[in-house]
Amino acid sequence: MGRRILNDALRTIVNAEKRGKATAQLQPVSNVMAAFLRVMKNRGYIKDFQVFDPHRVGKITVELQGRIADCRALMHRQDIKARDIQEFTTRTLPTRQWGYVVITTPNGILDHEEAIKQNVGGQVLGYFH
Repeated sequence: MGRRILNDALRTIVNAEKRGKATAQLQPVSNVMAAFLRVMKNRGYIKDFQVFDPHRVGKITVELQGRIADCRALMHRQDIKARDIQEFTTRTLPTRQWGYVVITTPNGILDHEEAIKQNVGGQVLGYFH
């Protein structure tokens, strides 16, 4: 159920980017979704996001920047070891120059570069480029 909500939110962002919109409204809210968006913000793919009323249904407003070509959540569970992250990113991302794979690790939700630096593995949530 949680991955489907995340995938719907990411597809909403991609569709808003393709239509040239400045913002996207995401609903419902989850902590994983907010952490995924935080990774996207830190890497410069979105300007900012704000969470409204997170304890109920809530919504997230995302300010878009126009850099996202594709963004997806993996619907199946994909466990990955720290030594296999580089191989997985080469298979998943179109080129090595841009794009990030987001992984949930014991250290929190990280992109693949941070996970390699910290030498931790986990479950792949999705990717964006």
